[in-house]
Amino acid sequence: MKKKIILIALFLGAVSLVFSQKKRITYKLIENLSYTDVYEGEKDDYMNERCKLDIYYPENQKDFATVVWFHGGGLTGGEKSIPNDLKNKGNAVVAVNYRLHPKVKNPVYIEDAAASVVWVFRNIEKYGGNNTKIFVAGHSAGGYLASMVGLDKSYLAKYGIDANSIAGLIPFSGHTITHMTVRKENGVGNKQPVVDKFAPLFHVRADAPPLVLITGDREIEMLGRYEENAYMYRMMKVVGHEETSLYEMPGFDHGTMTWPASHIMQKHIKQILKSKQN
Repeated sequence: MKKKIILIALFLGAVSLVFSQKKRITYKLIENLSYTDVYEGEKDDYMNERCKLDIYYPENQKDFATVVWFHGGGLTGGEKSIPNDLKNKGNAVVAVNYRLHPKVKNPVYIEDAAASVVWVFRNIEKYGGNNTKIFVAGHSAGGYLASMVGLDKSYLAKYGIDANSIAGLIPFSGHTITHMTVRKENGVGNKQPVVDKFAPLFHVRADAPPLVLITGDREIEMLGRYEENAYMYRMMKVVGHEETSLYEMPGFDHGTMTWPASHIMQKHIKQILKSKQN
């Protein structure tokens, strides 16, 4: 009887060890990969300096999803980094640098964002990822870029990619009106709203990828950021887009909302991927 108990215990221990080994995911970080090869023609020094990305991916997994992440900074500053809240989730994260005002002007930073997404579509399978599971996200100015690339189909179409191939758009506290820096370049103050072709709101459409809008608390967010996202939510619904969600993070301001927002993003990634399987 004792021998049987010992054998059962050993068997269960072995099964548990195998199971834990299968579940253990290891990640690799590769930094400063250039995406300038997407662009044709000559590259200047500033393009070569800024048009780079980092990729953090589960090196012992296959068929994983990828989040393309654009940093904030008002289109005038900021640096790529892999947010800690997005690590160890089973996904790849691609953190992107793009050229900045005043060295460049609109729409160069949108074009850079699009080029980096094209690079991911073309290359993620080399790292084990699945290019039908690419999500585009970012915070503040990065959220604006994510929305522009995913809603204005022209930026990706020039490279032969349908923006609807993006699995989901998840902007954190992004402008849905024309970005304040774009307005500044045109002599418009940051408190004067504009909706033109450089506003995600201009490109509302029923056939867009799933859209998850997340902001901080409306009372402490930046310059009515919740309200413009709420209007974006309503107009997407009006045009017939069924997969738009809106979240407000009570008690969190523009800068601190990224932590709770990252959990909402992960939930939606899982839901969207599950719906693709059905």
